[in-house]
Amino acid sequence: MPDLLRKPFGAHGKVHEITPENAGWRYVGFSLYRLRKGEAVGEATRDREVILVMVEGKAAFTGAGKDWGVLGARMDVFERTPPHCLYLPNGTEWEAKAETDCVLAVCSAPGKGGHEARRIGPDGITLTERGKGTNTRHINNIAMEAEDYADSLLVTEVFTPAGHWSSYPSHRHDEDDFPRITYLEETYYHRLNPASGFGVQRVYTDDGRLDETMAVADGDVVLVPRGHHPCGAPYGFEMYYLNVMAGPLRKWRFVPAPEVDWIMERDS
Repeated sequence: MPDLLRKPFGAHGKVHEITPENAGWRYVGFSLYRLRKGEAVGEATRDREVILVMVEGKAAFTGAGKDWGVLGARMDVFERTPPHCLYLPNGTEWEAKAETDCVLAVCSAPGKGGHEARRIGPDGITLTERGKGTNTRHINNIAMEAEDYADSLLVTEVFTPAGHWSSYPSHRHDEDDFPRITYLEETYYHRLNPASGFGVQRVYTDDGRLDETMAVADGDVVLVPRGHHPCGAPYGFEMYYLNVMAGPLRKWRFVPAPEVDWIMERDS
């Protein structure tokens, strides 16, 4: 069975580390730190660009030879307020010192030196509604195609109300055939409210060669190497996820699953 569901290593320090090598793909990297007030972490970006996302809490950042001050405002991700983020190109270094207990996501992909270091958000990020009925969800676009902030990375946050579906109607982006479809690997970092809850995510291909349905817990990461990848939030549990996508072309084009194509056409 593919190793698509990744549990955190623990509750403190670096609790996730997804690399192209351990994921079996070429582009996306994702790490997560859970830090206590006063603790510091740092990394070199080497040949990769990164977007640092303050999921929760506050931290003081230096990076690419500059002091960026304190980033972060929301203490609970389910406040739904826009995140504070930092983009750093390849060939730089960064350090973060926790001003409060905090959760820091490190999203990475191959860098080409085409963009300068910069803050992203909270200004310029607006929570927007997408979908209809029980397919309604709420989006904080951090660095999607419309935001020319990165060489490869596409990053967004999604809040799915209890009892709703998300990343739905089912769709895939696993072929390099622009403009019809683009090849984008993807990770989902899941949170649940209450944290004792669970969500559901299915990753499947049209031919059925890949078909995995997973119960996701608070703090899990799901890998999407190919295929469709819808999520469900059971009644009583709100779902959050942080998406990281990357591939050979920084464009998001997808094809719906045949069984739901009529829903996408109806609701467009």
